[in-house]
Amino acid sequence: MTKTADSVWMECLSFIKDNIKPQAYKTWFEPIKPIKLAGEALTVQVPSKFFYEWLEEHYIKLLRVALVRQLGSDAKLIYDVRMENTYSSNSPQTVKIPSSNRNPLKPQKVTVPLESKRELKNPFIIPGLQKVKIESQLNPNYNFVNFVEGDSNRLARSAGMAVANKPGGTSFNPLLIYGGVGLGKTHLAHAIGVEIKDKYPDKTVLYISSEKFTQQFIDSVKSNTRNDFIHFYQMIDVLIIDDVQFLSGKAGTQDVFFHIFNHLHQNGKQVILTSDKAPVDMQDIEQRLLSRFKWGLSAELQAPDYETRISILQNKLYRDGVEMPEEIVEYIAKNIKSNVRELEGVIISMIAQASFNRKEFTIELAKQIVDKFVKNTKKELSVDYIQKVVSKYFDMDVATLQSKTRKRHIVQARQLAMYFAKRMTKSSLASIGSQIGKRDHATVLHACKTVDNLTETDKQFKKYVEDLTKKLTL
Repeated sequence: MTKTADSVWMECLSFIKDNIKPQAYKTWFEPIKPIKLAGEALTVQVPSKFFYEWLEEHYIKLLRVALVRQLGSDAKLIYDVRMENTYSSNSPQTVKIPSSNRNPLKPQKVTVPLESKRELKNPFIIPGLQKVKIESQLNPNYNFVNFVEGDSNRLARSAGMAVANKPGGTSFNPLLIYGGVGLGKTHLAHAIGVEIKDKYPDKTVLYISSEKFTQQFIDSVKSNTRNDFIHFYQMIDVLIIDDVQFLSGKAGTQDVFFHIFNHLHQNGKQVILTSDKAPVDMQDIEQRLLSRFKWGLSAELQAPDYETRISILQNKLYRDGVEMPEEIVEYIAKNIKSNVRELEGVIISMIAQASFNRKEFTIELAKQIVDKFVKNTKKELSVDYIQKVVSKYFDMDVATLQSKTRKRHIVQARQLAMYFAKRMTKSSLASIGSQIGKRDHATVLHACKTVDNLTETDKQFKKYVEDLTKKLTL
């Protein structure tokens, strides 16, 4: 008998009914409607976003078991959520959100000696042991599933996966992930931790920023508990330290971290570090510590290429249950190139504008939002830089461009440099003239008019302007 969405859901319900209280079943499962079955993915409709969040938090295990029984181990659940406050009056809009399919992270306990209050300690009595809870500080939303792979991050992601499969058992120890802002260092560090907790629930994982680590160390010195601080960190199985470059110049913290690092490394524990610089470029960090950073693997995260940017945007939209026209996604990917955080920021702004101001997704809306992001990151072009770009384009040196010669191609290059300097910098006409071969402001004004006229009448000249605009705005 071929399975349908209804038949699969009826079977799931009969299993769920046997495993929860009747009142909970009535409240949380009766209102759900099966919508569609596509391969191993079942789509169900739920009445609201709150409803979906409650199911994900409290019944995800039960739902997973029920679905796997019906559709096999690759079963997927997608929620079709009815959105209340939408702008289309005819029918309520729905969004599709995939189930995170994740269990909450389990608490971690570590055995530490129990302090005895007696004056005289009997050396033959081993003090009692107590379990201490250590919060992993991991964010389960930063996992490998939503870390989009591309050429820019493949090495770091693969190394991260290898470490997660065998913490402390690979040659990638320590694993140092480095790269510019917003490229996913923190996301990847969390993802490794989350994956390790999934595979090895008994291992103690701790994520901490280097700032917080430094603060804890300073507190331990003040309260005279430096040794307890060191012992605590020596009990960790997987230590993840974010933004390790902030240890620069802090000699005491570097010293204590050196001892902790050595102990963990010698005992086969895993250390994961992130930094915005490669070890070679780190300033004011002790040589002995730097050499240890280089023991394992230093993997760089680079700015994502166009295809990866498209994938990141599509992934973000899919996880938020939002549908957006393809040309808008492509427009955003073409214009935001620097980092992933900005890409996601644009999408969040788009969704907020569309839902709060009841606007449709349009290229105009995307352009407004992208302009705000790009304006903030655009470097101020200098007259110098414009002269270099124009000279290079026409195969001449800057001195020739600035010279007194009246040769036509040189004059045109000079006029183009003046035109772009007026358009793209805040310099005055007099300042532009004096920087481009000591001309006066009237010459610059004349140059701009000439370029405008030639752009309209001369095809070849128009191409010069288009090519140079591209080069200068990249």
